[in-house]
Amino acid sequence: MSKKTRHEEHEEHADESWLLPYSDLMTLLVALFLVMYAMSATDAKKFEEMSQAFSSALNGGTGILDQRSATPTKSQLDQGKNDKMDSVVAKNTGESELVKLRKQEQEDLGKLKKQFDQYIDKNGLSDLLSTKLNQSQLMITISDNALFASGQAEVKDDSRQLAKSISTMLQQFPDYEVLVQGHTDNIPISNSSYSSNWDLSVDRALHFMKILLLNPNLNPVKFSPIGYGEYHPIAPNTTAAGRAKNRRVEVSILRKYQEATNTTTVAPSGK
Repeated sequence: MSKKTRHEEHEEHADESWLLPYSDLMTLLVALFLVMYAMSATDAKKFEEMSQAFSSALNGGTGILDQRSATPTKSQLDQGKNDKMDSVVAKNTGESELVKLRKQEQEDLGKLKKQFDQYIDKNGLSDLLSTKLNQSQLMITISDNALFASGQAEVKDDSRQLAKSISTMLQQFPDYEVLVQGHTDNIPISNSSYSSNWDLSVDRALHFMKILLLNPNLNPVKFSPIGYGEYHPIAPNTTAAGRAKNRRVEVSILRKYQEATNTTTVAPSGK
């Protein structure tokens, strides 16, 4: 009896029924990957759609399918190249247009300077007026003797025509910013009207600007009066001739299209 029992124990085998569903699962996986491979080789768009569907079904995880869909397609690469080229073309076009505007502005301001110079020569005012064109502005410098009595800011009656003539020439450029700047020498002022050279220089700039703006073709928004007092001389104040040069009014037409190395700040002529 004991021998038979031992024999039966020797004949027992482990249960291998789990191999059937495992083999079925592996077969399904192989079939799935074969289908996906075939689709990727024939229709990239459908493969990408299926990739997105699988990603959504699996909580949006990033896997092999996502990695393929993240790879730029040829059309995307071509579009990127086109965008870069469009940007370069636009930049070059903008720079070319700016160069043209600067060139045109230089020509226009040069013509205006020539008109001022001709007016100065025709009226024998070369000792009282001068012009200067640089990279930031066209400046007309007027000696105080041509406009004011000593220590006063009211423009003399016989000098008002000068201001009107300047305003007529300025109206050719109504869109330009114009600064009217007053300057004095360093001799302290002592009269009942002004307590300092600051006050006198500001008031002179303001009075002269008001006469310019009697011209209805000029836009007051574009004009600004500034007083520098004695602090921006163009000549030494140690001589009478130097002090006479420092007492002046400057009318500056500011460029709109300056070189990139320049700033919009206009330095006083003495600097």
